[in-house]
Order: sequence, then structure tokens, then C-alpha cells
Amino acid sequence: MEPAVREVVFAAPTEHDDRERMRRAHAAAARQFQVPVSGPEVWGWQGRTLGRRAGDCWLRVVAAAVDKAGGRLWEGTALADTAVPRPVPRPRLRGLVDWSADEHAYRAELTEYISARPLADGTPALVGDVSLPDAWWADLRAALNMLATVPTDRESVRQRWVDTNFRRFLGIDPIQVHDYTTGHGDLHWANLTKSPLLIFDWENWGRLPVGYDVGLLHAYSLAAPVTAARIRREFAHVLDTAAGRAGELVALGQLLQTCHRGVHPVLAPLIARRAEHLTGTPVPAP
Repeated sequence: MEPAVREVVFAAPTEHDDRERMRRAHAAAARQFQVPVSGPEVWGWQGRTLGRRAGDCWLRVVAAAVDKAGGRLWEGTALADTAVPRPVPRPRLRGLVDWSADEHAYRAELTEYISARPLADGTPALVGDVSLPDAWWADLRAALNMLATVPTDRESVRQRWVDTNFRRFLGIDPIQVHDYTTGHGDLHWANLTKSPLLIFDWENWGRLPVGYDVGLLHAYSLAAPVTAARIRREFAHVLDTAAGRAGELVALGQLLQTCHRGVHPVLAPLIARRAEHLTGTPVPAP
């Protein structure tokens, strides 16, 4: 049996100047917070963020062009820290600082350090099945149920995206999403730890279709069929409903959009197959 192919999507920027710019920004943030940094660099999605341990904290810097900074993604971590109930397990925010330099804006987030490793490293997807106890699944269900009760006007997934993109990526007419909840918006295996359960990266939390979060997690598990089947059992009360299937379709459509950009080449055919199973329609070729 051939070894699984690891799809690395969390990596340093390809351009040397961008890597060094982010390192300088991280060092500037450490000086601002007066914390020592140590350990390996941890890069986020396509080099957009850089994090390292900082004493008993974790220091992460996110960057964007000055004209694209701010807004929903920029504010998500700070707003989650105040709006989401503490029993939803996540690192606690300890400080923020914003600045601009060289036509880029930066936000540094100082959070408590978590020694537990995420269940996937370098990619949001599983490349093999993971063994998780019943209590872990119960904790995840409880966390998502509590998150669903949080009132917010943040829109993580919009109907406009469905209207514009369903035919292009799923090959079907747009659906009208009627059932929304408050969710994480980026529920994947690099954002989850095993023992204890913690949920990382709250940039994109907000209102989204029922079934979106667990549909996304299921899609990122398709190369690990035993784990994918466990998700479908644990969340059958969501995914086996009309509202849940609609949310799962939105998650699959957005992942297919990412796949069209060349990301997740190994996972792409599995996502397409799952979408075709739900719609009965072949997905359009990239």
C-alpha cells in the first residue's frame, strides 16, 4: 500500500522578502509585548500568519495589505474572546496590538500557550484515521451546541456566495439557505486538539448555514473513511436533515472553489465525489 500524500497548505511565503517581512513584524510584536520568543515558526494559510511560542503565551501576527486590513477576519479572534462563552474550549486572548509599515497592516495576538498539538499538522485534512474517545466527540458536540446559542450579526457565510458560485463549482442551481446558526466557520483538523479538546483560530466565526461546520469537518476527513463515518454518526441529527444537507453542500462548494486554485489535489476528487453523491450531478471540471 502506498503511503498517504501529505498536502501542506500552511507554509511560509514563497518569496524571501515576504518571509523576512513577516519575521520582522513578529519580532516587533514580541518587543511590544516584552515577551521572549522561542521554538519553531508556525506559518498559517499560505503564509498569511506567523506564530511562535512567547514564554507562557503564543504570539501570532497576521498581515494584510493596508487597504484590505480590518473587517470580519481581522476582528474575529478578539470578538470571540468576549462573545463566546468560556466553556467553549479555546485559548484565552491576553493582548492585541495593531500597526502599519511598508504598505502592510499587522495585528499581533498574544494568547495563552497550549502544549497540546493539533490533530493535523501543515494541512487541515486528515491523511489517515484518528482514534478519538467517546468523550471527545461529546465535548465537540457540546462546544458546537453552546456556540450555536451566541447571538451575533457577523456573517461567516453569505447567501450571495451561494447565488454566485453554486453552478460554477457544484453544477447545480443555487439553493436558498433558510436555516442559519452561529458556528466556527473553519472547523478542520489543524484547528482541533485531542486531549483536551481545544478549538483554535476564531477569525471566521459567525452566522453560517446549519450543517456547514460539521460538513466541512467531514469533507476534510474523506481520506480517513473510518473517521468520516464517525462524524456522520455523531452528527446524524444535523447532517441527515434537509437543513444539514444544504449546509454541507455550501461547505463542499467552498472547498471545491479552493481546489480549483490548485489546493488539496489529493482531496479534490473525494470532495467532488461527495458533492455528486448529494446532488446527483457531476461537478464541473476546473
